[in-house]
Amino acid sequence: MRRWNGWGDDSYRYELSATALRFLQEKVGPARPPDDISLAAALAAVPASRLKTTSLIVTDAETRLRHARGQSLPDWIALRSGQIGGFPDGVAFPQNADDVQALVRYAQITGAELIPYGGGTSVVGHINPRIDDRPVLTVDMGRMNRLLRLDETSRLATFGAGVNGPVLEAYLRAHNFTLGHFPQSFEYSTLGGWIATRSSGQQSLRYGRIEHLFAGGQIISPAGTLLLPANFPASAAGPDLREMVLGSEGRLGIITEATVRIRPLPEKEAFLAIFFPDFESGFTTAREIVQSGLSLSLLRLSTPVETRTTLAMAGHAFLINMLEKYLSMRGTGENKCLLLLGSAGDDTAVKRAHKEAIAIAGQQKGVYAGQRFGKLWHKNRFKTPYLRNALWEAGYAIDTLETATSWSGVQPLLSAIEEALAGALGDSEERIHVFTHLSHLYPYGSSIYVQYIFRITDTPAATYLRWQKLKSAASEAIIHHGGTISHQHGIGLDHRPYLAAEKGALGIAALQALVQTFDPQGIMNPGKLIP
Repeated sequence: MRRWNGWGDDSYRYELSATALRFLQEKVGPARPPDDISLAAALAAVPASRLKTTSLIVTDAETRLRHARGQSLPDWIALRSGQIGGFPDGVAFPQNADDVQALVRYAQITGAELIPYGGGTSVVGHINPRIDDRPVLTVDMGRMNRLLRLDETSRLATFGAGVNGPVLEAYLRAHNFTLGHFPQSFEYSTLGGWIATRSSGQQSLRYGRIEHLFAGGQIISPAGTLLLPANFPASAAGPDLREMVLGSEGRLGIITEATVRIRPLPEKEAFLAIFFPDFESGFTTAREIVQSGLSLSLLRLSTPVETRTTLAMAGHAFLINMLEKYLSMRGTGENKCLLLLGSAGDDTAVKRAHKEAIAIAGQQKGVYAGQRFGKLWHKNRFKTPYLRNALWEAGYAIDTLETATSWSGVQPLLSAIEEALAGALGDSEERIHVFTHLSHLYPYGSSIYVQYIFRITDTPAATYLRWQKLKSAASEAIIHHGGTISHQHGIGLDHRPYLAAEKGALGIAALQALVQTFDPQGIMNPGKLIP
């Protein structure tokens, strides 16, 4: 069963090794496990519902609790402490478009607010109910999860928008196809959620971001149903209306089905590791590789601090020790950086891409370390979020933030974010462990993915205040240095204060007018994305 107050399946436990714990104590300080409340105590605090149970709507306390928050650090603090705030008054489980239309009409009549819910994996507050005079109805799309149409000739597949990553891939792989969209939340996040937040998968270098894969679909809004034809490979018929839906975060309506562009399964996939003596050489190599147009699926470059953190937290002590000795003999020491590289295709294409990438890396003294670490990364890539549970239970909080900018701006922005986080709690003696990688690379720039670990305090309010200072400092650094406030996580509540700096006053006004057109009563996920 899904954890009600953490990440993932409650039967899986990520073990924090003694080496990893010593590393954390050295970098951040000793920590004390927090006093989390029980599920029974959390359920006792769920208020009475303002909605009636119907054939589509359930109002029991546990269902409402499990749909009250997402996976952001503020969500974790709220759930673990029991200081949750707002709850949905009911949760609906539609099975088809007619059910969704009935729920929208119900909200229009009753004045309820509607929150579309995919997999509940949002890390920026997309699904959190407001504390409001109006009742809140969360619409869980999980039962609209079937493959509706498959056009193998055109390579188009239409799904119910509630389909999650593993189910979607299982449908396609039965026909020897793949979508190739693998965000870290893949096991739980949904197609509709990917579209509504402009998601990016880990192998987007080959398959593209969700905006490249989304061909069309259906959106049911209070103003009516919007149909987006999916059979146009390209069109010059005015603005592309798909762009209104991509990143709309439930403000315009509920995505009920989506058609995506699929590909045949590759004959082979391979992931390898290359180490560099410093970040500058790895950075130059990564940029040159992506600008060369090599047929790759993944490039991921870690800073020296993240490389050391990855090796310290990984376990596999014997393997890591052997690697360290080998790299030292090759002149790659304390400031080494790890580049993970992946490719997919037929055997000849994969080998050619790897050979050319290794040759480019060699010009910057890159040391090829084989495929063992690449295979480990690929095997465990969806298990990494479980580390959050283990860290919390040891007394540490971990959070992430991400942005993107042009190549000339990457290193200044990366340094500014790390410095802002390191100094955000300057009024205390707390240490913050900050580590970063470039996870999605483009010919014109790169994303920057930053993680930071700090100690949980004695009270939820103080822990939240620490997070707030850290998040604000990093976000202001991003805006000041011209980065986007979100490359792949969307806006939700947490990024909303910074959106105007990116869109401008006229852009925000245009978005508000768009929302007003589709949702004149303001019932669709109000408060998210824009005021």
